[in-house]
Amino acid sequence: MNRLRLLLLMLGFGLAGIQGGVLAADDKPQFGAANRDKDCTRCHDANDAKPVLAIYQTKHGVRGDARTPGCQTCHGDSASHIKDAPKNKPDVVFSKGTFEVSDDKTRSGQCLTCHTGKSRNNWDGSQHQNNQLACNDCHKAHAPADKVMVKKTQTEVCFTCHKEQRAQLKKVSTHPTEVGKVVCSDCHNTHGSPGPAMVKKNTIVETCYTCHAEKRGPFLFEHQPVTENCANCHSPHGSNIAPMLITRSPFICQSCHDGPHTTDSPVGRNAGGFQSGLTQNATGSNPSSHATGRGCLGCHSVIHGSNSPSGGYFQR
Repeated sequence: MNRLRLLLLMLGFGLAGIQGGVLAADDKPQFGAANRDKDCTRCHDANDAKPVLAIYQTKHGVRGDARTPGCQTCHGDSASHIKDAPKNKPDVVFSKGTFEVSDDKTRSGQCLTCHTGKSRNNWDGSQHQNNQLACNDCHKAHAPADKVMVKKTQTEVCFTCHKEQRAQLKKVSTHPTEVGKVVCSDCHNTHGSPGPAMVKKNTIVETCYTCHAEKRGPFLFEHQPVTENCANCHSPHGSNIAPMLITRSPFICQSCHDGPHTTDSPVGRNAGGFQSGLTQNATGSNPSSHATGRGCLGCHSVIHGSNSPSGGYFQR
């Protein structure tokens, strides 16, 4: 009986040793960052001028995930700073304060060691990078809620630089950005894009079609400016002319159509002498009906494309 008890005890200690070894092996990568953080939080505590400890309320502070970084993962080993903080700065400084901020390439490089691929593939050479912006100029890693990642507050961050777009979004006809239904990142990839104006797709048209699918077609009669670039007619951030038009009809139509509807052509005579200049028939005592009211849209109502079996040009 005593031998059996001794055997069970030995077996129990053996299992405990094995489990302890497994836990110790798992603990090393999982809690190593937290152990190193102690060197920093001795000074950077709740009394710090900036709420650095709030990072533990973010994804960067989830210690149950082995991928979670620590202070030194982003700020560098900073051995000299730990030894004599008032005199020596950390290897990488992200925000202004006692020490000079590190250059944009160094700061972005620290983030891109983990945040790679997908939407960040085109960061090198992007407009934001060329303007010497770094990730933390828009993102706040220590904040419990990063404003640029929240729809209601994202535009506040973008508007700190893009003031012209802020003014346009205050106009009469705009996307519902003010109420948080459409935000900058719905159309733009702020980390870089192969398309113009950092739009998410390869072209502006493709980007617009992600929401405005009814304008995609295919149509029997396609309007070339539509298939080329929506911004030929629309001001995407806002306009005082609905629906976000650059200028009113018929003037917007005449920016391209300056020939067929004149008094000197058969089409012009059949159309009642609609002239391209508009100075003679849009004003005066007898203005042309084609230059007033809805103008061109009175007849050409399906301006984005038509499937009219009669062959009518953008007519229903």
